[in-house]
Amino acid sequence: VLGGDTKAREHLKEDLADLKEQKLTLLKAAGYPADYMELRYDCPDCQDTGYIGQKRCHCLKQAAIDLVYTQSNLQGILEKENFDTFSYDYYADDIYDNTQLSSLEAARNAVVQCHRFVDTFDDTFENLLLFGDTGVGKTFLSNCVAKELLDTGHSVIYFSAHHLFELLAQKTFTREPQAAESYRNIFDCDLLIIDDLGTELTNTFTTSQFFVCLNERIRKQKSALISTNLELFDIASIYSERIFSRISNSFIILHLFGNDIRICKKLTEK
Repeated sequence: VLGGDTKAREHLKEDLADLKEQKLTLLKAAGYPADYMELRYDCPDCQDTGYIGQKRCHCLKQAAIDLVYTQSNLQGILEKENFDTFSYDYYADDIYDNTQLSSLEAARNAVVQCHRFVDTFDDTFENLLLFGDTGVGKTFLSNCVAKELLDTGHSVIYFSAHHLFELLAQKTFTREPQAAESYRNIFDCDLLIIDDLGTELTNTFTTSQFFVCLNERIRKQKSALISTNLELFDIASIYSERIFSRISNSFIILHLFGNDIRICKKLTEK
């Protein structure tokens, strides 16, 4: 080109195309896929840099959350507990609640609602409350939702109620930098899961912190998923009418009931 050959550019394009064809032929002959030499990123959105422009990528946010909350064990659970492994086999069609829904119908409805919650997560602000007896699949369904959202690049924090209020107390009564960072993430993550609400030691501090947590996330339009063994009227009496009002107005309430699945599985194994 520098020497004045006007056809040099075209010749180079032809040579490059020929070399590409040779490379594909060699890869195929060696048993490799055609894209074998292309870079593969764990996160194609930021190409593993952790940033999209000046903003932290969702993968970096979740990595920080996993580090702070040591939730690596959650990932192992989600491989076993997800929508693909959810089974209706343990829900009876002859056990009814006061709405005249059977245990099986209630479970099917809950799964549909959880799927819809995931599918519309980016477009519609919603929250979920799963309540019912021990061992009826509340935590399992929470894990199903968590996996779907993690797989689509959303930041998810999972807490047992006991651990959450422990962390809130740590932030209130200590000045540790990590506690402050953890506290911020509670309000900023895309989905906050609070499991087994009601198993923590309840007092005026936990009640006030629970209200702040709920109120702030609702204000920021950040979703929450709560599971509890408590009946609805228990939530009002234990945590105050003000908190129950927030939940009843801002949460989709799903009731799961029936036989204890853990016991059923044990009996089946025997």
